[in-house]
Amino acid sequence: MVVARSIWGVKSKLAFGALALGAGAGAATVAKSDDPATALKLCTTVPVRLFRLSVTAATIAFDYEYSLWGLPEDSIERTRIKHEVHTRSARRLEELCFKNGGIYIKLGQHIGQLEYLVPQEYINTLRESMLNRCPTSSYDQVCQVVKKELGGPPEEIFEEFDPVPIASASLAQVHVARTHHGQKVAVKVQHMHMTDTAAADYATVELIVNTLHRLFPSFDYRWLVDEVHDSLPKELDFLNEANNSIKCMDNFRRLSPHIAEYVYAPAVYWNLSTSKLLTMEFVEGPQVNDLKSIQKLGINPHDIARLVSRTFAEMMFKHGFVHCDPHAANLLVRTLPSSKSGIFGRRKPQLVLLDHGLYKQLDISMRTNYAALWKALVLADAKGIKENCMKFGAGEDLYALFAGILTMRPWNRVIDPAVDHLAIQGNASDHSELQMYASQYFPQITELLHKLPRVILLMLKTNDCLRAVNNALIQRPSVESFIIIGRVSSEALIEEKLSHATSLFTYLFVCFEQISLEARFLIMQVALWILQFRTALRLY
Repeated sequence: MVVARSIWGVKSKLAFGALALGAGAGAATVAKSDDPATALKLCTTVPVRLFRLSVTAATIAFDYEYSLWGLPEDSIERTRIKHEVHTRSARRLEELCFKNGGIYIKLGQHIGQLEYLVPQEYINTLRESMLNRCPTSSYDQVCQVVKKELGGPPEEIFEEFDPVPIASASLAQVHVARTHHGQKVAVKVQHMHMTDTAAADYATVELIVNTLHRLFPSFDYRWLVDEVHDSLPKELDFLNEANNSIKCMDNFRRLSPHIAEYVYAPAVYWNLSTSKLLTMEFVEGPQVNDLKSIQKLGINPHDIARLVSRTFAEMMFKHGFVHCDPHAANLLVRTLPSSKSGIFGRRKPQLVLLDHGLYKQLDISMRTNYAALWKALVLADAKGIKENCMKFGAGEDLYALFAGILTMRPWNRVIDPAVDHLAIQGNASDHSELQMYASQYFPQITELLHKLPRVILLMLKTNDCLRAVNNALIQRPSVESFIIIGRVSSEALIEEKLSHATSLFTYLFVCFEQISLEARFLIMQVALWILQFRTALRLY
């Protein structure tokens, strides 16, 4: 009871402190604002949002401390109760994100993508809901944004404008429209006051996370708040998003011409776009995880899985300019416009990339080291893995953990020379093993995430998104995506070495290394085909 009263005291102080802080911030906002009406509205909403956050955070902390108090660490009862607390807490967090919206949904999306870095109950609760059930702005609010940004109401600016959005995300929603020249377009409209509330929301989230870390040192998600703080202003600037899409496509044409026609970004209508409203070409196509619709198009899901892996490997290891939000809703599939049906009626796929707001630039050193690390991981090169992990700050005590997070495999499997050493079997024992490691090494994971460069944290999130997409497409154990990653990372390293070759001997040596690697990956691919064939025979 003493513990309960103590934690309840913390809960009360957090809630009332937050309310006082919100009221003070609100008064300051009204005093300084050039738009008193908007400022007054913000002052009434920000304290309420802050109060919700404080109560939710304190309630979750109280639930963990009180519910698990006195239970033996390895007991069955503690495991059962912990599962219940994880589930309750995940639902409370989900409710908070939906009620507050904006940056809170963005944080929820980040947490939902960090598979096995947070308890699985949070992943199960947040992953789908944060992506597919985002709240929408009213049509009246949409009209206000369109009028402010483009100088007139939607029915004046566009020939047609559907008042019902076809999609809604944390920062904006998308409406289908038709220009006065007859082109069908997608209009992305930022939720009202996102720019105004984002700064206040970030400050309050930072306050609560820092406070909880001081009270409960094992709770340390400050790195996640820092990442949102860095990325949110860029995501809120839709002209930055438009420029990212142009740069992305230019990179494929210049640096990856062999797959450039298989990757597409919708064209931007610059005369109908601003920092808070983006008008793009409307592209028809199912989401990358919609297997039934994909098969109706005559496209093999395995072809799409290979294309997704190749596309993002090229971005990471050759372009150094990476789309960091590749969840299923941001990846559409359509048939390649120039392709014809094959012998069995199969069509070639084209991958359509949406939502270019969140990109990360890897400098040459970072890109090369990251490529070298993935090459070592795919080839089960223990020495190479250790050397390259340490370049990112994962020292003697953390490099095996970093390798495990990247591949989602325990260290003994990472360095296993078997061709399928990185395959996740997808059964209950595999998931249980990974969850056990995440729980057992949580303090070390937290330490690692603080030591890694910020850009690598986004690469972890990107890997998690791509893994989920690959699992949805393949639906069985597969290492083909890893072989593709190994090939592209090796190609990038060879290209970098060739660009610095200063003598004929060096050039020939690098060429020999290239031939050796190609032979090794070919052997791996053949071994994988044989393994898959044997598995298929056993199933029949």
